[in-house]
Amino acid sequence: MTRGEGTIRLRPPRNRVDTRAVGWWRAQCLLLTAVPVAVLGVLGAFIAPARFWLLLPAAVLAGAGLLCGVLLPLWWYRTHRWEVTDDAVYVSTGVFLREWRIAPMSRIQTVDTVRGPLEQLFGLATVTVTTASAKGAVRIEGLAHEAAAGLAERLTRITQDTPGDAT
Repeated sequence: MTRGEGTIRLRPPRNRVDTRAVGWWRAQCLLLTAVPVAVLGVLGAFIAPARFWLLLPAAVLAGAGLLCGVLLPLWWYRTHRWEVTDDAVYVSTGVFLREWRIAPMSRIQTVDTVRGPLEQLFGLATVTVTTASAKGAVRIEGLAHEAAAGLAERLTRITQDTPGDAT
């Protein structure tokens, strides 16, 4: 943690998300693409006059979805970082639009752990740190569910011991 005259400075977080996050992100990309491809494919199978104009975009969309499903999760894994110190939660996300956020412990209001169905399948969880910020909550996605539970417990303990009113 870098401190200078009582302020917390923005710096790159040290921890990567769990490697299973790549598979989770990949499944999200492929599922998001599969629905419109399936709809176009079914319509193309049943509407003979428009078959070409329905199956062509289905094939293009399937190819683009497959390409995104292979490449983007690897890129996201390289760019998503997080770290928790006794003073703040650091999160860095984004590929083209990079976002680095700091949530000082004195500003944290709630800590939540969420596990959606797909996250459960991959053994992952998301920790959401709600702060007194207009920007909204800080989310740490792609954590092993055991690590997320431990992190939520640690954050709760640290915020209880940190002076301030979280406003």
